[in-house]
Amino acid sequence: MTPAAFATCLIVAAQSQSVPAAVLIGIMRVEGGHIGQQVLNTNGTYDLGPMQVNTTWMPELARRWNVDERTAYHWVRDDGCVNVDVAAWILKRNITQTGYLVGGISHYHSATPVLGTAYARKVIAVMQRFGLVKNTPATQYQAASSAYESKPE
Repeated sequence: MTPAAFATCLIVAAQSQSVPAAVLIGIMRVEGGHIGQQVLNTNGTYDLGPMQVNTTWMPELARRWNVDERTAYHWVRDDGCVNVDVAAWILKRNITQTGYLVGGISHYHSATPVLGTAYARKVIAVMQRFGLVKNTPATQYQAASSAYESKPE
């Protein structure tokens, strides 16, 4: 898949899920995956493809797509458009669940506040470094991340 084709998939996924494309790009850069990649985690799950979608999503995706989990696994791992679309869907779900964007980014990585907050900081820093968002004053981000850390699960 060419970079231009992947970029098109990312923009379409962002629009279809109503999530910021800049956030998907930030997540992709932090995750550092690529098409066809599978990374074994310490808990026995795998992270798949460019957006490193965790295999814990395979049962739900298989049901949604009416395919077996092995097929869902291969689609997510080996098709860049499917991978980024699933990532946008997960992000949207997490934004809806937490009620705000930083919470959605945090939960993309982990629902554990300390892990999720550190991840969101990385994603936002990447977005700033690549000029995808204006530099946010530290106090504004600190307020947002503090609100996330104190939000009841």
